Amino acid sequence: MSNDLNQSPTVDAAEIARFSALAETWWDPRGEMAVLHKFNPVRVAYIRDRVCVHFGRDPKNIDCLDGLRMLDIGCAGGILSEPLARLGASMLGADPSATNVEVAKLHAAQSGLVIDYRATTAEVLSEAGERFDVVLAMEVVEHVADVDLFLRKCADMVKPGGLMIAATLNRTMKSYALAIVGAEYVLRWLPVGTHQWDKFVTPTELETGLEAAGLRIIAEAGVTYNPFADRWQLSDDTDVNYMMVADKPASG
Repeated sequence: MSNDLNQSPTVDAAEIARFSALAETWWDPRGEMAVLHKFNPVRVAYIRDRVCVHFGRDPKNIDCLDGLRMLDIGCAGGILSEPLARLGASMLGADPSATNVEVAKLHAAQSGLVIDYRATTAEVLSEAGERFDVVLAMEVVEHVADVDLFLRKCADMVKPGGLMIAATLNRTMKSYALAIVGAEYVLRWLPVGTHQWDKFVTPTELETGLEAAGLRIIAEAGVTYNPFADRWQLSDDTDVNYMMVADKPASG
């Protein structure tokens, strides 16, 4: 099964191997994925707020995502899927790494959460006819082999009237300095080799890909690190990290 997934046109086998090797560290807030744990609150809040605005929900309600089926594609160890499930979403977490999926399943069981984790790809899910109110591609676009195909397959799974939210890294000299040199080599926030700068995706490229897949861009936000507060926050600065929201017209 794992070898079959590695043959998928959107899967970069080297990337899967790299992140599979880190599987045991996904849930260690002080381990190699510590920066992702610090990054998680801002993206969870952004997803919650954008989804609630779109579907007419109150984000203050503890179960504000109840009844919404959501896909976390490239879910890794489930760091994003779990808090969204706690808000009531019916989560399907998908990752081509079977190792990551087993870690995610175990942690969800230990946390008393019911999450449908699968070792699979966007293509397989799309071709199986899976459809979702919200499709999430968070910090995954820069790791796939064919970005446009990946975006099309994700967009196919968005129900008419639904949303797709993507987060990735912009391809700028600033992102090279901060996300590669700074984060991996100087600060050691991430293991060296976590990212490849030439695979970063500019907002224009992401917007073009999403629109070509039949979606409409409705929001965009940058995410920056505040060293004084030691936290990540929303910003107008999209030079490094950014998130983009698109919807599928209800008539689509």
